[in-house]
Amino acid sequence: MTTRLLIVGGVAGGAAAATRARRLDERADILLIERGPSVSFANCGLPYHIGRVIEKRDALLVQTPDTLARRFRIDVRTGVEALRILPACKRLLLRDLANGIEREEPYDKLILSPGAAPLIPPIPGIHNPRVRVLRSLDDMDALLALIEAGKPARAVVIGAGYIGLEMAEALHRRGLRVAVVEAADQVMAPLDPEMAAPVQQHLAAHGVELRRRACVAAIEPHPEGVAVRLAAGDSLPCGLVIVAVGVRPESALARDAGLAVGDGGGIIVDEFLRTSNPDILAVGDAVLTRHVVAGRPCLIPLAGPASRQGRLAADNALGRPSRYRGALGTAICKVFDLTVASTGLNEKTLARFGIPHAKVYVHPMHHAAYYPGAQPIALKVLYDPRDGRLLGAQAVGLDGVDKRVDVLATALHAGMTVFDLEELELCYAPPYGSARDPVNYAGFTAANALRGDVALCDPADALQPAEGQLLLDVRTPAEIAAAPLPGTLNITLDDLRARLAELPRDRELLVLCQVGLRGYLACRILSQNGFRCRNITGGYKTMMAVKSAREG
Repeated sequence: MTTRLLIVGGVAGGAAAATRARRLDERADILLIERGPSVSFANCGLPYHIGRVIEKRDALLVQTPDTLARRFRIDVRTGVEALRILPACKRLLLRDLANGIEREEPYDKLILSPGAAPLIPPIPGIHNPRVRVLRSLDDMDALLALIEAGKPARAVVIGAGYIGLEMAEALHRRGLRVAVVEAADQVMAPLDPEMAAPVQQHLAAHGVELRRRACVAAIEPHPEGVAVRLAAGDSLPCGLVIVAVGVRPESALARDAGLAVGDGGGIIVDEFLRTSNPDILAVGDAVLTRHVVAGRPCLIPLAGPASRQGRLAADNALGRPSRYRGALGTAICKVFDLTVASTGLNEKTLARFGIPHAKVYVHPMHHAAYYPGAQPIALKVLYDPRDGRLLGAQAVGLDGVDKRVDVLATALHAGMTVFDLEELELCYAPPYGSARDPVNYAGFTAANALRGDVALCDPADALQPAEGQLLLDVRTPAEIAAAPLPGTLNITLDDLRARLAELPRDRELLVLCQVGLRGYLACRILSQNGFRCRNITGGYKTMMAVKSAREG
């Protein structure tokens, strides 16, 4: 019996479902419906074409209707909108947008991959033609046309997430002066504030003006084009505005068909990606799927999960049971020459969900320090203090960030612990890593704390020591002179054993070094000599990131 499979929406999820279905069943009748003109394109590459990194527009076209028809014998119809699902008779009502003709198509199984639409906040003046979003090739073309025709000197980006920061860099590369306006107190919400601090500093170093804790009150006409007026009263004149404040699921088709829809408008699916109607599956940015760490449904609008879901939905639609294990939200972003990545849950979310957690910060080099070009990585690892199970990780650096976060994402999917990180055997040669990889190093640091070899102090707490605590700085005199921290007792690590008599035994010592390693060594000396002490995880470097995040 031939299966009639209809797929609504292309790009990552729908195109993956269609091609997987053909590989599984040569006889299946597969129809792929796409409202836009392009069925499969690299939307993650749009900012890089705008910034002239990807020179040719056609490089963004992953598949075309012709290639899908020739290679996979898939009936692809672009410029066709799905108007209504008729579940009782298993039919889909379609409209050809070119001529308005409507027709019904029958299905045995239906896969929904409608994606998500950019959020457009209700700001007065936001529909000015100089205000743009970036989600599709059409959006990109319109934006480029505006840049070429208007030659704007300045641009304002509203929103400091992945797209907002990528667009800030792209416009900067084209010679525009860029300001980024963010309502929250930090850029990049998946990061915790102290991990976002170096990103914010990096933006400033590249001449990008960053307005945090700033709400847009209106977008008004201005001789330069428009002016973005902030709630605080000041105004940012510019010739171009990019709105990048997030996306919302395109779930109206599912909702109108009576399918279950949850928080945030996401379509509810089970572990086999089936909706509340077993003959209708859904994938991608529009669905609520289980977060691996949180164990609860969430929206994760990323291409990687969408592509994997499309593949599994095709399996299930064609009778091969395939379970989707959930997502971690693993993501990465290039901010000029800085790389920022995260996986799992951040500390803010863990606290909001009431999940017990502990953390360590390490700042190792991305490869052997003695090999030329070594760059530090700021790495934060979150774990369960009861058993060491990994909960999340964030990393920022100039090189080697992607490798470490990929390893940690794999470890998270496998349910590994910080003790497992100690044992991982990872590639080592001086140009690529160290005998103790940064991932191992994070594992050692957390495992030492869990075994009771050292007590850790949160850098935020060290900024305001409690009564009965004393900051002990074991850095060298040169380091202290370059970056002093008032109110500390200074004894270098190498002199510590000889000067134990100078230390008070009635106070808890909060031990500080540059990144935490010498602080750990000092704590081992102190604790074995009867002193109460805690090592400030991440050291002075993380303390200053916390301070910067607070003061910004």
